[in-house]
Amino acid sequence: MTSLSIRPATAADLPELHALIERSYRGEASRKGWANEAHLLTRPRTDPATLAAIIADPEQVMLVGKDGGVMRACVQVTNKGGGLAYIGLLAVEPEQQAAGIGRIMLAAAENAATGFGATRFEMTVVSVRDTLIAYYERRGYELTGEIRPFPHDLIEKGKLLEFVVLAKTV
Repeated sequence: MTSLSIRPATAADLPELHALIERSYRGEASRKGWANEAHLLTRPRTDPATLAAIIADPEQVMLVGKDGGVMRACVQVTNKGGGLAYIGLLAVEPEQQAAGIGRIMLAAAENAATGFGATRFEMTVVSVRDTLIAYYERRGYELTGEIRPFPHDLIEKGKLLEFVVLAKTV
């Protein structure tokens, strides 16, 4: 990676953004990285309509990181009000995971969240993703003890999945 240029996504980014997220979370391409969910879920992670709604919502921002004009990463920030922001959809090109891009994007997301007036950041992670939970803990996030249900319509092959909540206060 030479340099990562980070900016809010636009509607023109949707095809590249959607492809990056799916490549990062699902399918064979995702297995080239360490942060995929391919072993847990096979259905699409998101869809273009959902991403378009995020981009159009003034209470959310989808940041994209580009290197050499190619999208390498993204992260979503949602203003929940009351000083709370939700950070999600952190995706990094699978072959470039472990190169520090996720850390850079997470810092950019936290900075964007403070622009919403947030002093507390929250995220959810599938509870069985121990390596990913540890990654966020190394970046100052702490398990809150709260468990949230995984959407039943997304559960596959009878897997029992749930989300743990991690938070960080600044």
